[in-house]
Amino acid sequence: MDQDFAIMTPDEAAELILHGNMVAFSGFTPAGAPKALPEAIARRAIALHEQEIPYKIKLLTGASIGALADNQLAEANALEWRAPYQTAPVLREKINQGEINFVDLHLSEVAQMVNYGFFGPIDIAVIEASAVTKEGRIYLTSGIGNAPVYLQRAHKVIIELNSYHSPRIKEMADIVSLGAPPLRSMVPIFHTLDRAGENFVQIDPKKIVAVVPTHLADQIKEFGEENPLCRQIAHNVESFLLTELQAQRIPPSFLPLQSGVGNINNAVLKALGENPEIPPFMMYSEVLQSSVVDLLEQGRIIGASASSLTVPPNVLQRIYGNMDFFSERIVLRPQEISNNPEIIRRLGVIALNVGLEFDIYGHANSTHVAGVNLMNGIGGSGDFERNAYLSIFMAPSIAKGGKISTIVPMCSHVDHSEHSVKVIITENGVADLRGLSPIQRAETIIANCAHPMYRDCLYHYLSLGKKGHIHHDLAHAFDMHRNLIEHGTMLS
Repeated sequence: MDQDFAIMTPDEAAELILHGNMVAFSGFTPAGAPKALPEAIARRAIALHEQEIPYKIKLLTGASIGALADNQLAEANALEWRAPYQTAPVLREKINQGEINFVDLHLSEVAQMVNYGFFGPIDIAVIEASAVTKEGRIYLTSGIGNAPVYLQRAHKVIIELNSYHSPRIKEMADIVSLGAPPLRSMVPIFHTLDRAGENFVQIDPKKIVAVVPTHLADQIKEFGEENPLCRQIAHNVESFLLTELQAQRIPPSFLPLQSGVGNINNAVLKALGENPEIPPFMMYSEVLQSSVVDLLEQGRIIGASASSLTVPPNVLQRIYGNMDFFSERIVLRPQEISNNPEIIRRLGVIALNVGLEFDIYGHANSTHVAGVNLMNGIGGSGDFERNAYLSIFMAPSIAKGGKISTIVPMCSHVDHSEHSVKVIITENGVADLRGLSPIQRAETIIANCAHPMYRDCLYHYLSLGKKGHIHHDLAHAFDMHRNLIEHGTMLS
C-alpha cells in the first residue's frame, strides 16, 4: 500500500456502516470474503441493540461467504435482507422463520442487477484485497465474485488488506466488466484460459474510507471422505460420458466441465481424472476445489477457469508455493463472466450439478426442502444447466435411510424445468432424457434412477393420469410429500 489511507481496526471501520445501509461483500464462497468486518458488524449490532437502538443492514455477496460470518451476523440480528446465496445454518433458520428477507438469485445476474440499480444504491462495499495502490487499483484475492461491480458502484469502500494471500494471486485474475444494454459487447473468450481484461479493479481512491489490515485464511474445510454411494454415482457419470465420447457426441479432445461443490462432484472429477480413456480436459466453472488442484498437478486437467479457489488453507498455500506452475493454468474471473450464459454455450460446457429432488418428468428442485424450507439457494446451477452442451443432474436416489425418495411424482418446488434438464444420474443408473416425450421421460427416470423400494408407487402414480400430454393426478401428486410430513417417510 503506497497511499496514506485511513488505517482502522475492524471495530472502527464497522462504525462507518449505518443502520439500513446496503452493504456489499467481496468473495465467492468463503474464498476472498471479508473476515474481520462481519464479526465487527455483529459486535456493533449487539452493542446497539442492548441500548435499544435499531441496527440492521442489507447484505449482498458474490455467492455464500463463510458460514461463521453469516451465522454471527444472523445471531446478532444484524441482517434485514440478504442475497443471493448462503450456506449458514443459523442464517438459514432465520430465513425459514421469516425473520430475514432472502432473495434467491441466479449468480450470473447479480452484477447486472446492481448495475441497473434494481436493488437501489450500494452504500458501502467491504472488499478483501491483496494490495491497494494510491491510484485506486484494487488487487483481489482468492475469490473474485461480484467485487468488481461492488467496487465500481459503492459510494464508499472499506478494504480488508489481507497479508495472508500471496501478492502473486493477482497473476490469476482476469477482470472484465460487461457493459449495459444496448451497448453490451461480446466477451472475447473462446478458450477456457483466454484472458480478456485486467488483473485489478480501478476505482476512485477517494471512495476508500478505511483500510483494515488482516492476516486471516479463508474459512474453508475439506469435504469428507467419499463413500461408496458417491463412487457409484461417479462411475455412472463416467460411463455415460465415455459412451458419449465413443458415439462422437463429445469431440475427441473432450469439452470443458463445470462442477458444483460437494462430495459427489469431487468423486466424479476423481473418477474422470483416473480414467485413461477420458482425455485431459479443461474446467470452466464457478469454484475450484481440491480435487481440481490435484488433477492439475497430475496433468489430467489442462487448465481451469473459475470465480474462486474454494480450497482449504493448506491447499491454497500449496498453490502459492508453486505459482510458476499454477498461474499459467488457473484464471479467476468475476462471476458474471464465469457464469456467463453466452460463454458457457460458446465453449460447449458439460454441467455437473447436484439436486435435492426430481420429478418423473425431469423437473429439478435445487433449493427448497418439501417446497417450503430453503436449503442454500440456486447458486449458479441454473446459469450452467440452462446453457450447457450437456446438463447433468446427480443425486442419491434416497435420503434419510430410505424415508425420502429423490424421485417424486411432482417436484415440490421447481428451479430447473424439464426443458433444461437433459440427464439425471443416481447410483442406480442414468436417465438420458434427450428426445423423449413426457411419458417416455417418466418411464426412463423411474426405471433407471428411482430406488427399487419406490418404483412401484411411482409407476402406480403414472398410471393414475389417463389423459393429457403429461399424466398428472393433482389429487395425488404430493401424496409422497404428505406421507413424509405426516408419518416421517414417503413410503405409504
